[in-house]
Amino acid sequence: MNKELRDLCVAYGGMEPELVVRLTAAGSNRVYYRLSFPDGQTVVGVEGTNADENKAFLVIGRHLLEAGLPVPQVLAVLDSGMCYLLQDLGDESLFGLMESARQSGSYNDGQVALLEKVMQLLPDLQFKGGAGLDYSVCFPCESFDRRSIFWDLNYFKYSFLKATGLEFHEALLEDGFEKFASVLLAGAPYNTFMYRDFQARNVMVQDGQPWFIDFQGGRRGPVEYDLASFLWQARAAYPKDLREHLIDTYIGSLVRYRKVDAGEFRKGLMHFVMFRTLQVLGAYGFRGYFERKQHFIDSIPAAINNLRDLLAAGVGESEYPYLTSVLRGLVELPRFAPVTVPADQKLTVRIMSFGYRKGGIPQDDSGNGGGFVFDCRAMNNPGKYDQYKSITGADAPVIEFLESQGEVQRYLEHVYALVDPAVEKYIERGFLNLMVAFGCTGGQHRSLYCANHLAEHLKEKYSGRIHIVLEHREQKIRKEL
Repeated sequence: MNKELRDLCVAYGGMEPELVVRLTAAGSNRVYYRLSFPDGQTVVGVEGTNADENKAFLVIGRHLLEAGLPVPQVLAVLDSGMCYLLQDLGDESLFGLMESARQSGSYNDGQVALLEKVMQLLPDLQFKGGAGLDYSVCFPCESFDRRSIFWDLNYFKYSFLKATGLEFHEALLEDGFEKFASVLLAGAPYNTFMYRDFQARNVMVQDGQPWFIDFQGGRRGPVEYDLASFLWQARAAYPKDLREHLIDTYIGSLVRYRKVDAGEFRKGLMHFVMFRTLQVLGAYGFRGYFERKQHFIDSIPAAINNLRDLLAAGVGESEYPYLTSVLRGLVELPRFAPVTVPADQKLTVRIMSFGYRKGGIPQDDSGNGGGFVFDCRAMNNPGKYDQYKSITGADAPVIEFLESQGEVQRYLEHVYALVDPAVEKYIERGFLNLMVAFGCTGGQHRSLYCANHLAEHLKEKYSGRIHIVLEHREQKIRKEL
């Protein structure tokens, strides 16, 4: 924590915080801390990196709060605007609360109800949030316009498309971008607030109610963009039937503000889904290929699958045909093409969590003689703290605890770097079994978290090519993915 933020804490609370915990910020250069004061109050401290972006967040946040919308209260701001304190909304993100559903593919009634609440609130953010907002503070631009559209399309072209080596006609692609932009701007000028990075990671949940964070990229724009951003967020992986239900829920709330032809709305929405998919591929390419951040590389297959589905549905085929022909070539590249392997010839990867104190390293019953065993005990143990003793590494509070320490992401990057080449070679050589085991003291928190995330990583990266068996030995849980 820098001196400026520390001084702001003293000015706000009368003393320095007694506990400072750095929080995870997946795609941002901002630095976040949970700050605990001796009187029991906790706040979130932020070290910003761009004064204009900070100003946009602070002005938009205060405006949304005054409009009665569930966003964190700004508690204190440094005179320079480079550091500020926010209301602490806790550890539960919507993304974390959906973890079990992503693993199983089945959403329970409570999870669906929470997603419905978010969809019902989104039009309020867009219309109430847009009314009277000073858009001149928005960063880096006031509106979703042709210039900002080309920023994102060129981000996709230079950070992702060109990095694949796919050949295309530059001038025809630019013509396709022009046609695409015209389709996206058909409803301009807009009078609604576009959150822009509206996704489950940016929704916190407190007492069963959603709260919204990280809207500093917001601007004037179309309502369809945020819906596309949320429902087609690559790693969220909402099933198609649930996605359709949530679109209906959103439309049911949107009609409070304007008339909606549901069929036409859905048709127009798909162009924004296409645009958002290209925009995130650009981000994944830059953060993954150039900055070498594994989290973003792992997200690419899911985004490519979204793109493949859009092309199969004919989105953009008549409106911007050359662009869609290039995208079709992209998804057909060998590195992205799905591979279907007969079930009896697939490699089975058995991923286990276990406790060293509860039986030790598990045996490999496949006859293959063993595999990788990763010791997770060097990481900070949630089991030392009373609030985590009755829950596991699949529960949101433990997930947030592990990820806030910063250790588990680095640990898993090393695991992936070892396991991925082994999986590739096992497939290539026709092997049928590989075991990967994660151990911690009790097999409840760290090892279970790591086993879940390796399973998700391999499922996304090798979809259709391997069979995954996930076992949590101490919980007597076994799943086939």
